[in-house]
Amino acid sequence: MTIQLGQIAPDFEQDTTHGRIRFHDWLGSSWGVLFSHPKNFTPVCTTELGEVAKLRPEWDKRNVKPIGLSVDPVEAHYKWEADIEETQGARLDFPMIADPDARVSSLYDMIHPESDPTVTVRSVFVIDPARKVRLILTYPPSTGRNFSEILRAIDSLQLTDARSIATPVNWQQGEPVVISPKLSDEEASRQFPQGYRTLKPYLRIVDLQTTGE
Repeated sequence: MTIQLGQIAPDFEQDTTHGRIRFHDWLGSSWGVLFSHPKNFTPVCTTELGEVAKLRPEWDKRNVKPIGLSVDPVEAHYKWEADIEETQGARLDFPMIADPDARVSSLYDMIHPESDPTVTVRSVFVIDPARKVRLILTYPPSTGRNFSEILRAIDSLQLTDARSIATPVNWQQGEPVVISPKLSDEEASRQFPQGYRTLKPYLRIVDLQTTGE
């Protein structure tokens, strides 16, 4: 099954380190970040999980619930959590899905046989409160993820959901944005009374910070 942007994220019921959950119910009214790990007790994954735990204030600020997945049983997850806390200095406070039968991994197309048929790739799914998949990232098993980029992308999604704008290359929170080409100049002036710069008819730059937004 191939997951595409805008699709409702597949629901599932599975055991986790926080008990058995039904995914959609667990999400509630929050955004979610579902991310997979090739295997327990591996070095790159250990650093990633520690980083996600350290980022708790950032997830909370954005109303995001992180949840990990590995094709290992819950008992192995508990043992791994102790290693993560010892080596990374952070205690895991989010659930880890146990997927020993690869049911969820297959549901989300996390196993790529040409890469390695026995483990998952490093998949990331950002899911909004309407249960729609908004971002998909896939890394090979050997490459650790950049969670600063995942947070940046969530900032962009949440901002652009609320306004007729898009975020340009390398955008960071607080920097100028571009106005949607769907807006006429008249409508753009109404929505952005602080004014904007027109570089081309299709490329109009506005600084939201000038109005304290």
